Amino acid sequence: MRALRKTEPGPGLTLTEVPEPECGPWDVKIRVLRAGICGTDLHIQAWDESAKAMCDTVPFTPGHEFYGEVVEVGDQVPDVTVGDRVSGEGHVVCGTCRNCRAGRKQMCIRTRSVGVQRDGAFAEYVVIPHLNVWVHEHDGGTALISPELGALFDPLGNAVHTTLKFPVVGEDVLVTGAGPIGQMCVAVARHAGARYITVTDVAPHRLRMAADGGADATVDVSTTRIRQAKRDLGMREGFDVGLEISGQASALQEMIENMNHGGKIALLGLPPRQFEIDWTAVVTRMLTLQGIYGREMFETWNAMAAMLTSSRLLRDLVTRTVTDVLPASQFEHGYEIARSGSGGKVLLDWETID
Repeated sequence: MRALRKTEPGPGLTLTEVPEPECGPWDVKIRVLRAGICGTDLHIQAWDESAKAMCDTVPFTPGHEFYGEVVEVGDQVPDVTVGDRVSGEGHVVCGTCRNCRAGRKQMCIRTRSVGVQRDGAFAEYVVIPHLNVWVHEHDGGTALISPELGALFDPLGNAVHTTLKFPVVGEDVLVTGAGPIGQMCVAVARHAGARYITVTDVAPHRLRMAADGGADATVDVSTTRIRQAKRDLGMREGFDVGLEISGQASALQEMIENMNHGGKIALLGLPPRQFEIDWTAVVTRMLTLQGIYGREMFETWNAMAAMLTSSRLLRDLVTRTVTDVLPASQFEHGYEIARSGSGGKVLLDWETID
């Protein structure tokens, strides 16, 4: 089969021929139809310090955001059948640590990630444990979940986990970062009943997409401060819930300045370096800061599946974050788009490789 491989430590990826992965008794083999490029994949392509810290085995196949069709199941696998249309939870957990045994699999201390520490979905086929398979439709249909939408379940899960970590019904929500996940956060917050939603970024096209997706106010923080959006919306107090998606120091620092007393902040963005924050404000305003990593397994999956299947609007808003679907052989162009931030979500088409 053809696969996009990290063939050696160093920058770059190679589209090459490799043997098809074998399906063990508890595994599922999936024909990949679409796969998304995310920030982790950019680190792996560049082979920066983050990639060196994450990736402990080379060569390997990256890619963890995907949608496909089941072509083989192990003889011990229940509930998944050949022909099912599926996505995959990318965190493969041990099942025996304290958190796993307590039902907190997302906090497993021995997590191995698909496309990072084991072969992933930038290939014609991928094999994952059956417990990591999320079945969309058993009959192979796409009436509700298209291949493009199915490939977004991993990043959408990040957005749902972040947005719903704290109650947002009737609350004023600040989202810092208007990339694809930030835009998904806007859509989910609007679906869940937030009052005012403000989004910040420095890219005008992404702020326009956020506004079209339901944001009440957008702020280009290269020229305008968040407090102006509060005035424009008639807010008399600060934001109740903050969703930090950008990973930028200035974003969290300004978010803290604009939170209401008792406000709650969910942090998904990974900062490239350490930085200072105003801990006096955190303490005296009694703010809550909560780190978010991945998805709750599998409560987040249930929540996003339920919301998407019940709301055509939400399906449309999430799907519209995809701006480019490219044949897999054009991966270099796809990486350029993703790295530059000139579009939205970029998907590689593994049905049409060339």
